[in-house]
Amino acid sequence: MVRRRRGEVALYTAGTLGVLILLGYLSTIYTTRIDMTSQGRYSLSPQTIEVLERVEKPVHITFYYDPMLRETKELLELYGRYTDKLTFDFYDPNLNPAQARMQGVLFAGTTVLESESGVLKISGMQEADFTNAILRITQGDPQLACFLDGHNEADPLSRESHEHLEGTMGSHQHGLGSRYVLHEKHGLAKARHALESTNFKVEKFLLAQGDPVPEDCSVLIVAGPKIPLLPREVDAISRYLRGGGSAMFMLDPFVESGLEPILTEYGIMLEDDIVIDETNHFWSDLSSPAVTSYPAHLITRQLPLTFFPGVRSVQPAPRRDPAVSAEPIVITSPSSYGETDRKRPQFDRGEDVEGPLTIMVLAVKRFGRDYTIEFGKTTQEEQPAPAVPANGTSGATAGGSPQEEAGPGGQYSSRLLVVGDSDFATNSFFHFLGNGNLFLNAVNYLAARENLIGIEPPTYDLPRVSLTNRQMKGTFFLAIVLIPAISALVGIGVWWKQR
Repeated sequence: MVRRRRGEVALYTAGTLGVLILLGYLSTIYTTRIDMTSQGRYSLSPQTIEVLERVEKPVHITFYYDPMLRETKELLELYGRYTDKLTFDFYDPNLNPAQARMQGVLFAGTTVLESESGVLKISGMQEADFTNAILRITQGDPQLACFLDGHNEADPLSRESHEHLEGTMGSHQHGLGSRYVLHEKHGLAKARHALESTNFKVEKFLLAQGDPVPEDCSVLIVAGPKIPLLPREVDAISRYLRGGGSAMFMLDPFVESGLEPILTEYGIMLEDDIVIDETNHFWSDLSSPAVTSYPAHLITRQLPLTFFPGVRSVQPAPRRDPAVSAEPIVITSPSSYGETDRKRPQFDRGEDVEGPLTIMVLAVKRFGRDYTIEFGKTTQEEQPAPAVPANGTSGATAGGSPQEEAGPGGQYSSRLLVVGDSDFATNSFFHFLGNGNLFLNAVNYLAARENLIGIEPPTYDLPRVSLTNRQMKGTFFLAIVLIPAISALVGIGVWWKQR
């Protein structure tokens, strides 16, 4: 009897060990990771995964590491799980000095990426660094995003930002009654970093001296000028657009920009108002309308809630050049209205315009033919098109502008996106909800990089809960009124029953 029990115990122990050994062996073949951190610290961001799923060219990555960089090595190994286009080699430069010397590597922490387009060496070890490097090596040379300077625009090199919390809105705000303080400007450093992380090169430039827009500029960005542009600056921008360039104008309410002639040419009307939304707004600021639904367009595809701290309405003109097509991109809710009084937010029927209101418009103008309207008739006359280089694009494209390929007769087009606010993309609000994604989607679309729309590099900010006014009221009612009332009723019921 004792021997039989000992045999059963031995068999049971051997079976258990066999199962554990088998599970250990299978775990080396089929690995599973469960990231239990709230911010997904040990997982790739959805944006990086989307980039990897769109990689078309094979890339070989060699990472030189030491035992202190084990987590970085594991991070890179995660990249290989989402695409078969990436292959990896891992070396310790101290144990493999000959291999490191052949690739010019001196220190651990260096990554070498090789593709058919060339070799790229980086020293950064964050997810954004690796994702940016993969974009650069697979897409070739970066495109140039040009930020206009000289009119107190938001600075893409500035890290300036401000806190906008409940109870502090009176000291610094963007909506009705706010004044622009020229020595205290919001920065666009977060937007610049996001552009650079998606293979853009960002530069500031001046037009006041009569210089043209740089020929290799892919997208011209005018980020909230506070001083009107000079006529020669407007003329330079107009020539750039007529050459097939693309531009994004972010124009704040109650500020004259001097760009009105270009807006008229592209069939866009800029209203002298500020949008007020008493129902759907961000925090307690009525002049920060929140938008949750959008017209169908690539720019707003799968876009979450966005908000605009102090925005004017901008809409397609009812009558415009037949060569121009204009469409709304972002529209506020029906509860909004355009306030023309700069002192008080109160709807005045007959003076203020009822919502929904358009606050972002995209206009595309076709060139190569001269479209004119005479006495209700449309006539078309051939217009000499720019010289078309060998690559089949118009002259402005040779410098890198985001033009579509010239069609029959040398036809081509330019894109102009106008939004009635510049604050939504500044450092204070870029990382909130869908604001940063909207800015990046717009720039990628203007640069004819539709394949990158929806991809936003990860940002590292302190976690916050962002609520609209309706969500704040619902939370207050639930936490302060409903739950205590239910608890009180249950308590009264128990007391009454025991009584």
